[in-house]
Amino acid sequence: MTASIPARLRIPAIGVDSDLMALGLQDDGTLQVPPDAFPAGWFTGAPTPGELGPAIIAGHVRFNKEVGVFESLADLEADDRVKVAREDGTAAVFGVTRVKQFPKERFPTARVYGNIKRAGLRLITCDGLDPQAGIYQDNLVVFADLLAVRPTEIRPPDQVYVSNEQRDRRVKR
Repeated sequence: MTASIPARLRIPAIGVDSDLMALGLQDDGTLQVPPDAFPAGWFTGAPTPGELGPAIIAGHVRFNKEVGVFESLADLEADDRVKVAREDGTAAVFGVTRVKQFPKERFPTARVYGNIKRAGLRLITCDGLDPQAGIYQDNLVVFADLLAVRPTEIRPPDQVYVSNEQRDRRVKR
């Protein structure tokens, strides 16, 4: 696919339906994170979803004691679908290939961000909460490959899921 800004992320298996914001790099060279629990963000320094290479989307599992957009990311399984609506009117549909947890101090940067010979997607969040320190010690990465390209209609989500306990109850934005 050609480059096109991603506008919306949908992961039906875990009830994610989120707008996407642009993320860059922080002064120390690490990936910026979204400034709030919602929405998720896409890394502008990587391919856009559907282009050759690994597109990167990051989001919080929790933020300031609030449920984050990627609260249930660890529940994804191989073959679950991830859909990214793009501003050009297409949707890139990805299939999850694996879900992996990595210690932050040994994060495999090349494996996650490095070049690949296909269109891929990486979803990244924090994991491994140390309840005593209140710090996430790990990162969770979902690896996915492009399966299909579909037409889409770009609309901001009119509803979002708020938590696992409320998955069946949607809240109007």
